[in-house]
Amino acid sequence: MKDRQESSAPSPSLWRVLTSVVASMFGVQSSRNREQDFTSGSPLPYIVVGLLVTVGFILTVWLVVRAVLHSANL
Repeated sequence: MKDRQESSAPSPSLWRVLTSVVASMFGVQSSRNREQDFTSGSPLPYIVVGLLVTVGFILTVWLVVRAVLHSANL
């Protein structure tokens, strides 16, 4: 019966998933929001957004380092 309740819960919006992932990356996720995330049904949106945000962060750091090295003529 619990499975039916979880599957009938509305899936979180993209904005909600994104803010939750970013907050958890910075370590400022509240307990209430974390509980809502774990009871929202499928973890797939959080995994996908988490991977995309991580790749975006890595690319940003890489581009900044590359720009700094280029401006220093290294």
